[in-house]
Amino acid sequence: MPLSCIRINQTKTIPYKMTKTAASVWNNCLSFIKDNIKPQAYKTWFEPIKPIKLTGEALTIQVPSKFFYEWLEEHYIKLLRVALVRELGEDAKLIYDVRMENAYSSKNPHTVKIPSANRKPFNSQGITLPLDIDKRELKNPFVIPGIQKVKIESQLNPNYNFDSFIEGDSNRLARSASMAVANKPGGTSFNPLLIYGGVGLGKTHLAHAIGVDIKDKYPEKTVLYISAEKFTQQYIDSVKGNTRNDFVHFYQMIDVLIIDDVQFFSGKAGTQDVFFHIFNHLHQNGKQVVLTSDKAPVDMQDIEQRLLSRFKWGLSAELLQPDYETRISILERKLFRDGVEMPDEIIEYIAKNIKTNVRELEGVLISMIAQASFNRKEFTLALTKQIVDKFVKNTKREVSIDYIQKVVSKYFEIDVTMLQSKTRKRHIVQARQLAMYFAKRMTKASLASIGSQIGNRDHATVLHACKTVDNLTETDKQFRKYVEDITKKLSF
Repeated sequence: MPLSCIRINQTKTIPYKMTKTAASVWNNCLSFIKDNIKPQAYKTWFEPIKPIKLTGEALTIQVPSKFFYEWLEEHYIKLLRVALVRELGEDAKLIYDVRMENAYSSKNPHTVKIPSANRKPFNSQGITLPLDIDKRELKNPFVIPGIQKVKIESQLNPNYNFDSFIEGDSNRLARSASMAVANKPGGTSFNPLLIYGGVGLGKTHLAHAIGVDIKDKYPEKTVLYISAEKFTQQYIDSVKGNTRNDFVHFYQMIDVLIIDDVQFFSGKAGTQDVFFHIFNHLHQNGKQVVLTSDKAPVDMQDIEQRLLSRFKWGLSAELLQPDYETRISILERKLFRDGVEMPDEIIEYIAKNIKTNVRELEGVLISMIAQASFNRKEFTLALTKQIVDKFVKNTKREVSIDYIQKVVSKYFEIDVTMLQSKTRKRHIVQARQLAMYFAKRMTKASLASIGSQIGNRDHATVLHACKTVDNLTETDKQFRKYVEDITKKLSF
């Protein structure tokens, strides 16, 4: 079944002859391709392809899987273009037929109908500027603007849409709120909409999906997706270039502003100040703001209180780890999209053993499809266990300082507030020092940031705590057991 068409443009035109067949055209293409790539690459990626039919100037070829097709598109498309133009002329087209063969399934071969994922990128969006900005050029952080019209790209990924986001109990609130915002941007009580949760749970996916849906329904609206890190860098550049006012004016003219990983603003006073003014302007003018974060507003550190209060104005929707049923649905959807069949027992095994996030689920599937494509292996439970075991072993848990404090507090049977308090009771001091020690070991946070989040201490206190833990681990058997037990709880 066709998945993707390639229109080939070249100045040279070769007349199409009616005597040509799919086999003859493809064989001539192969002769040319074989002379231009290494033998092993030719054997792996071109020998398995079969010509299916030739309709006018469109050649249909059969490939074993969507993974195979994507590899060709990514690595050999230029070579295919040249070969086809030589045979069929400037209007040549290539159509892929994804065929499931016995190497991948116990059932009879069949063609899977899958819509192409290659959606067109969004066109540039126009912003009409007010005429009272001294009639000078407005500095656009993304592209060089015109005098009265600024063209920007939405920075959205059209593949991250609501259709490809699997709903479950763990994400229903966030997905429903996102769809409500997309249906009526700036017109709901979900403004701002803050989506928060751990890594790989779909925050960025939902953020893009909101923008994609709004651009489909309201093409005239200016939508912009940007990471908090890039926003910060643009602000720094504007300060250096003495164009801060242009920076603010630019962002105040966005209809839907989507900022990913807003926790990156932590500790950046200048960025927080400029965003505060941009946010106020957008909110007061009925524009939509969407934010994502790895934690709830109440748990954010080093963010100004006036900004946190605005984060809480709308809705904060949490994304949790997907439950078993949702993980099954995610795996089945991806397999269908890639045109791959897999036994139910294998899908269930993956879902039972990969629980952390969606990104890891998809990572295991990609590894298995690659094994099948490269090594011509069938999908077996033994192969699945081997891949899952390696994947879990090589994947480290990304822990936060908040999570470390919770684990340590639970281990010593005290409250987190007690751990962060000023008390000097010996067992609480030790718990606090251990929390600081593991925060330094297992996060990328600075000593100052660790101290700030664990009872508002300074960096010298954290450094002293780490040295104390190292010394006690070597000299105190009981304390060494504390370290070993907590290490296990913080690891897979």
